[in-house]
Amino acid sequence: MYTIECTPMTNTYRGSLLYLFLVMMSLTNVALAQDRNPFAGDPKAARAGEYEFRINCAFCHGLGARGGGRGPDLSKAVKRHGSSDAEVFHTISNGVAGTAMPANGTNGQGVGMTDDEIWQIVTYIRSLEVKAPSAASGSAARGKQLFEGDANCSNCHMVNGKGGRIGPDLTGVAISRTTDALIESVRKPSQHLAWGLTEPTKEFAQEYRSVTVVTEDGKQIKGVILNEDQFTIQMMDLAQRIYSFDKGTLRSFHVTRESLMPAYSEKDLSDQYLKDVLAYLASLAAE
Repeated sequence: MYTIECTPMTNTYRGSLLYLFLVMMSLTNVALAQDRNPFAGDPKAARAGEYEFRINCAFCHGLGARGGGRGPDLSKAVKRHGSSDAEVFHTISNGVAGTAMPANGTNGQGVGMTDDEIWQIVTYIRSLEVKAPSAASGSAARGKQLFEGDANCSNCHMVNGKGGRIGPDLTGVAISRTTDALIESVRKPSQHLAWGLTEPTKEFAQEYRSVTVVTEDGKQIKGVILNEDQFTIQMMDLAQRIYSFDKGTLRSFHVTRESLMPAYSEKDLSDQYLKDVLAYLASLAAE
């Protein structure tokens, strides 16, 4: 038989283990603290957060945080990139890769914020939040049929990776836009042009401006602008083909803020059918 002898733990070793334990507990407490809003429910902090929001966030999300074209409506309780305090803090602090949402202090708007100031903004956003209606007033199933069929929405718009690219992706639009804004986009699409066409290298998304070019041989092409500088223009036509032109070689090109999306009157799409389409978009956002 073998005998195993246990050597008594030295004071030095015991002290090292205690130190390591205390360090781990400290790091755990810091992580937990970062997940909790220290100003939750504090009206004074909410007012301070509103001030910070106006400086750093309103340019994209609008005064009152109800959306400003570039940025979504933040007054809704459910948010596209996470709804908890910690997730909203993370979104503000680190940005969202591949979107127009920059990391804190990197976009040239406002100034870099401290953690406390970001938590105050989270508190301000919480003070504005409203709950979504318990149920949409339309039929999501019928709305899906309309979206993919008679209303022709899917010809230009994508949901869950399927559909057209000539207009904005609508997968999460029911979270980021108010119902009134969506109705206006359908009834009066040129009133406020949608923002999108985001590229990772671009600081902000851009408007879906329409362009008509006439080439050297007289061919007319209409679509939306993808990129434009002093000498060149890149565009996508109505068939979703991409072109790049040297402006100096074109007979003409004309840019307008009139949306390529047709204005749907009540004759084209009844109020009830529009509610059905909105119910379908709401169901996508809830998935």
